[in-house]
Amino acid sequence: MAEPTPPPDEKAADGASPIASELSRSIEATLQDAVQRLPSLPADLAYEVKPEALLTVCRTLRDTPQLRFEMLMDVAGVDYLHHGRDDWQTETATRTGFSRGRVARASTPDPNMPGRFAVVYQLLSITHNARLRLRVKCPDTQEPTVDSVTDVWASANWFEREAFDLYGILFRGHPDLRRILTDYGFIGHPFRKDFPLIGNVEVQYDPEKKRVVYQPVSIVPRVLVPKVIRHDHRYEPELKDPEAPG
Repeated sequence: MAEPTPPPDEKAADGASPIASELSRSIEATLQDAVQRLPSLPADLAYEVKPEALLTVCRTLRDTPQLRFEMLMDVAGVDYLHHGRDDWQTETATRTGFSRGRVARASTPDPNMPGRFAVVYQLLSITHNARLRLRVKCPDTQEPTVDSVTDVWASANWFEREAFDLYGILFRGHPDLRRILTDYGFIGHPFRKDFPLIGNVEVQYDPEKKRVVYQPVSIVPRVLVPKVIRHDHRYEPELKDPEAPG
């Protein structure tokens, strides 16, 4: 009696689907040294691309029949300034008291560290019903710059403007690289890890000048420690034992 044929969506022993496994083999055979596989879940496809090969790799991913990543779903900037640095203890912290879980950092990260900024692209192959994550690191931290992929996927236009606005990443060859979310004249890039949470300036309407004016931020920076405040029937005065001390 012949063995039953496994269903087409059955996963391989490593957890990857047949489609993902086939695509990964095609990507690595086609692009070879231009990309490197990134750690990810078995069913995910994630690769890092060299900055100088970005446009070539993107066009290959889009046009090769075995790949056919026709759609760019998202482009996002990344700031690795505090990557891997914990603010709070977890398993080693005491079971009571939130403030005891806080960890004082021994050193301040270098804002000019190599590889601080990166750009991540989320691609979709409608033909193969598969997704791919592509990452490229910016070679220069002082002026992070990568090539624009707007000529490959037109949907990158606004995504790249957003990454420029929030992270200060420049996209070489972008047709209209300007801010898209922040106000006119905004200084800095608010998604950078060293940008102050309270901001640098605040705006308000000046009734005398009859216009909106900028002024130094008035919020006082402080560290808040979470507290648990209970309001339930256990603490009602009527339920207090009269013979209990205090």
